[in-house]
Amino acid sequence: MLITALNPAAENILGISSRRANGESLLRLVGDEPELRDVLSRAIETGEIYANELRLPPTEAHSEERIIDCRVSPLRTETAALLVEMTDVTRRTKISRENALLIQHGAGRQMIRQLAHEIKNPLGGIRGAAQLLERQLESKELSEYTDVVISETDRLAGLVDSLLGPGGPPNKKPLNVHELLEYVVRIVGAEDQKSLRIHRDYDPGLPEIELDRDQFVQALLNLMRNAAVALDGQGTITLRTRAETNFTIGDCRHRVIASIEIEDDGPGIPRDLQDSVFYPLVTSRPEGTGLGLPAAQELISRHGGLIEFDSRPGRTVFYVRIPLTPLETSTP
Repeated sequence: MLITALNPAAENILGISSRRANGESLLRLVGDEPELRDVLSRAIETGEIYANELRLPPTEAHSEERIIDCRVSPLRTETAALLVEMTDVTRRTKISRENALLIQHGAGRQMIRQLAHEIKNPLGGIRGAAQLLERQLESKELSEYTDVVISETDRLAGLVDSLLGPGGPPNKKPLNVHELLEYVVRIVGAEDQKSLRIHRDYDPGLPEIELDRDQFVQALLNLMRNAAVALDGQGTITLRTRAETNFTIGDCRHRVIASIEIEDDGPGIPRDLQDSVFYPLVTSRPEGTGLGLPAAQELISRHGGLIEFDSRPGRTVFYVRIPLTPLETSTP
């Protein structure tokens, strides 16, 4: 498993020069990735070609996890036993995932509107009929039943309003996103989350962004509350901001975007829910409504942005992507 030669592309992926890598263990350079170890071993034992998708952990040269297509072929040379071909498909995979999130958001929004229409129309009639009936009743004991009908009708109407979220187009003004994050921290901190630790990693060079304050604060608040609940009030939430260039949101490429990250060190999102967390009414908590993430996605989409996430036990990150400039081109 020792490296005998690297081409320039492999040097870039592994973050090491060919001279320094000569004689080094490939597995050590990729954090002893177990799937790669298995593929290499099988290729040597069987003499067959194997291909797999790997996730390489962050390194000194690469600050983020990368997704790699890997192909391992046996060789019959005096100096090497295996040829390992790696292709970095991180961005391609992310673009596909972003498109899936946009499709999911569109389907979820349509579901919400249909659900709200079907529920809200008869609610007004039920409430009005209960009020008329209450006026005809002479017994206060019987009026208790109509009070329940009216109360439950109002509760359902409130649920429908929360499904629909704040209405109207964004009222955008230049705002400092760090001030909004600190405002949200104060709100969450006042909600009996005294054991939470907040770590800040802000980019001071991030410019003001054209945002609707109320809508953007609500989206951040939904994400922060989710992180706090996942930690059960104890743990660390990291708030991180960055400017990223030449970034694609859906099929639109932007020269510069703002990336706002909310990271927690909780147990992570259950794997069976990760493909559907942005659909309404999907939640892993018995007391949850499953409305926070779809509402946040809707509010960010009104700003031309998108919420993405990455989750595994011990690290869940939600990324809020907001364009800083008009879209430059469309990618096919």
